[in-house]
Amino acid sequence: MEPITGKALVLAASAIGAGLAMIAGIGPGIGQGYAAGKGAEGVGRQPEAQGDIVRTMLLGAAVAETTGIYGLIIALILLFANPLIGLL
Repeated sequence: MEPITGKALVLAASAIGAGLAMIAGIGPGIGQGYAAGKGAEGVGRQPEAQGDIVRTMLLGAAVAETTGIYGLIIALILLFANPLIGLL
């Protein structure tokens, strides 16, 4: 068994980091589901305010989704365009 080289260690750590970055997608999923449920509840209570409720809910969902997208971008950078390999 040969020792782990610097490049192999960086690649292994980058793969673990990419996996951890993808965990960031759980939060937006839970938050958007909760917001959709509360939005449906609000429309059920006040149907005349449906436009305002849906507009606010969609804006909040868009802002929450950016967290998941940032996690995806970090994971893709670590896997395919890793800047840390060039430091070795």
